[in-house]
Amino acid sequence: MNHPSRRDFVRLAAGTGAVSSLPLSIQKALAIPASVKTGTIKDVKHIVILMQENRSFDHYFGTMRGVRGFGDRFPIPLESGKPVWFESDGTREITPYHFDQDTMNAALIPSTPHAYSNMQAAWNQGKFGFWPLYKEQYSMGYYTRKEIPFQFALAEAFTLCDAYHCSVTTGTDPNRIAFWSGSNFNPDLRAQGINSTDTDGEPNNLRCWIKGQWPTPGYTYAGSAFKWPTIPDVLDKAGVNWRIYQDPNNNWTGAMNGCLAFESFRTAQPGSSIYKNGMSLWTLDDLAKDVQNGTLPAVSWVLPTQLASEHPGGPSSPAHGGDFTQQVLEALTSNPAVWSQTVFFLTFDENDGLFDHIPAPAVPSYNDDGTLAGKATLDLAGMYFNDAKRSYLDSRDTISGNIRPWGPGPRVPMYVVSPWSRGGWVNSQVFCHTSVGQFLEKRFGIEIPAISPWHRAVAGDLTSAFDFAHPNDAAFPALPDMSNWAEIEAHSKTLPIAAAPTSPQPLYQESGWRYSRALPYHLHVHGHIDPRGKLHLEFENTGKQGAVFHVYDKLHLDRIPRRYTVEAGKSLSDDFWNVLDTDHGSYDLWVYGPNGFVRTFKGKAPALGEKPEPAVSLNLDIPGIGLRFRLGRDGFFGGAVTIVDNLRSGAQRPLKLPVSGVVDEFISLAQSANWYDFTIVGENGFERRFAGRLETGHDSISDPLMGTSA
Repeated sequence: MNHPSRRDFVRLAAGTGAVSSLPLSIQKALAIPASVKTGTIKDVKHIVILMQENRSFDHYFGTMRGVRGFGDRFPIPLESGKPVWFESDGTREITPYHFDQDTMNAALIPSTPHAYSNMQAAWNQGKFGFWPLYKEQYSMGYYTRKEIPFQFALAEAFTLCDAYHCSVTTGTDPNRIAFWSGSNFNPDLRAQGINSTDTDGEPNNLRCWIKGQWPTPGYTYAGSAFKWPTIPDVLDKAGVNWRIYQDPNNNWTGAMNGCLAFESFRTAQPGSSIYKNGMSLWTLDDLAKDVQNGTLPAVSWVLPTQLASEHPGGPSSPAHGGDFTQQVLEALTSNPAVWSQTVFFLTFDENDGLFDHIPAPAVPSYNDDGTLAGKATLDLAGMYFNDAKRSYLDSRDTISGNIRPWGPGPRVPMYVVSPWSRGGWVNSQVFCHTSVGQFLEKRFGIEIPAISPWHRAVAGDLTSAFDFAHPNDAAFPALPDMSNWAEIEAHSKTLPIAAAPTSPQPLYQESGWRYSRALPYHLHVHGHIDPRGKLHLEFENTGKQGAVFHVYDKLHLDRIPRRYTVEAGKSLSDDFWNVLDTDHGSYDLWVYGPNGFVRTFKGKAPALGEKPEPAVSLNLDIPGIGLRFRLGRDGFFGGAVTIVDNLRSGAQRPLKLPVSGVVDEFISLAQSANWYDFTIVGENGFERRFAGRLETGHDSISDPLMGTSA
């Protein structure tokens, strides 16, 4: 496969994304080039952030071309042995199904359960399996570009992140608190290795839900105030100006403002920066005026109203949310000189109960016997919620004890909209809500103390979503006008409720690729069987960003999958599976990492005196743009293996293994856009699979085989 040219991609993007056009002023502003003075992040003068409500990535973009959606070639396995799509409501399996605007009330779907208890139960500590049981049937529904043309066009005009996760496996307040401060639990306790309770953490919505009118007679708050600094506090201390554009009496009773959980906001006095910029009325008209007058703060947050928030059952619709986003874009682009120096981040606080198939890159879970299912190269103490009295867990959720990972949770959409991120890119680096804070740190030289070392290791800072050096050679389609959202909602109300079909629908994802940003991952997993019949896995990270490896034991899918956090430049090698004692030597492990990274280990450990399995290792040859396999035997036996190229319709390459020594085999990836998927097959069920993308530091394309037929 030849690497497509950028011109080819621009032509493809323009053909798929142009639905209708925004007003001419917006088209003109979108065409204005980035202001390039240093060719670095320092060229960004304004960062504007909008967090909408309660949509998962698969729900919005599982059918979009070139992202990790319903055409994912490596879905995790369920305990049933079926792929993750086959979720059960306890009586029947419900696979993802289409919220079709032509046959059902797709615009105004019901909200689904999205509290800590049902999120923990549906996630099932990484096992999944019963999403609609705990989240209702609507959780499995999704849209196509027909239902959400604005959202598709915005993603295809700029950059969409398909590995951006909410930070906490629960609802709105905890995620917005983490978004605005770097953590939803006490960072001082975490630093001491103490797991937080609900006294010093936020498992469910509480502290942001205010009563009363602002400023008179004022808000009445629930719950104790958190005392660690918010991001606005950090910006104030550093002399960086900021503002929250909101109606303090129409921000869903405070829920949109995660800062209301904090003492600095609750005690803010008139005349203070917090009171003026974080608690007062600032409208979209004020935003537009600040843009037009060149007085837009360095950092701005925009809060939606309940009806414009896109929250299912809000009642809000993607059309209404798209219209609100359009108004924000109109304000931001009303002064081309300002827009040329602006980054606009648009994401969602959490997924509601809406299904997403990617396993969350969380800290390891605890087994029900109190042992940890996985390990990390850094201290995990303090990274868990201590629900000592099981006050927040579903009574049916007994897979683990009372100590549960805070997160991260499911994927949510993240659009990176700016003159430096145009052109229809996908970015597949792992991010979460702390990533926006890390971007602010990178730009302004500040430090947000509540962001944990674990989050810094695993979640990127979003800079990989931008081309600061050469931003002005991209093209993009126009965005459709969503000002007719009320008409769309009114028509949708005339149609039947969006119920799940009685039989599973075939999975669908648009075929084709999109340009994909270079990622900081160089990951390795090595396996070997020791003389006592134990299978050892070594996880090695020679890249520039930490990663979480998920290990699913296909012979024991009743178990919680193990998760291993490996920081950049480190390795883990002290864990094993005692396969000779438990499975008569048989084993079948699947290891998942970021952006389609997969390693599998299948075979049978030899008994004493039996022929050993082949020894197989893989080295990434970055300068040569290829893979180097080394194959041999741990003993004086010859043999043969076959290398199967799964990207090329199973093309086979047989290899003879010598009685002693090794065979080195180089495979070039120059014709596959750096993607690879090889299975090495040997005797007695021996199998190793290696799949992923070789990262060379240069941009590439998404997985060329990801997608399904209609």
